[in-house]
Amino acid sequence: MSVVGRHAGQSAGRLKLTTAVVAAYVMNNYVRPREIVTLIGAVHEALDQIGREELITQDDAASEKAQALSTMPTPEQIRRSITPDALISFINGKRYKTLKRHLTERGLTFAAYRALYGLPADYPKTAANYSIRRAAIARTHKFVPRHSRVTKQAPIANRAAGRGRRS
Repeated sequence: MSVVGRHAGQSAGRLKLTTAVVAAYVMNNYVRPREIVTLIGAVHEALDQIGREELITQDDAASEKAQALSTMPTPEQIRRSITPDALISFINGKRYKTLKRHLTERGLTFAAYRALYGLPADYPKTAANYSIRRAAIARTHKFVPRHSRVTKQAPIANRAAGRGRRS
């Protein structure tokens, strides 16, 4: 399909949407006849602006994905991206203690990130020292699951040695 044909199809769809929005608005609100032209223009411009923003977003996402695919890391780069204190992102080259927020901001899951860059299944989600520090904090604040805590059991009191039963 040519560029002109694609834009004509988008324009026709936008005109139908403009008509539907204006018709719904006019049915539920009083509008002076001379203001209808202004309303149609405003709605059409707003929808046109939304369409332009969507195209820009789609183009940015497509170029980012194409750039990522063209720069697949080598095994050596993958090894160097894992340091004790941080993980180096293949998206922007910055250092992160954990990749979760960084990937979520870009609409990726960890599995998708791993697949996108061809990372091994054992690629860490957090830096090693960060994980150790968080575990130590959890232990000192007793945020450890109950089944893994070592607790002293109180001796069971001998109830028979008490007052005895009443019959």
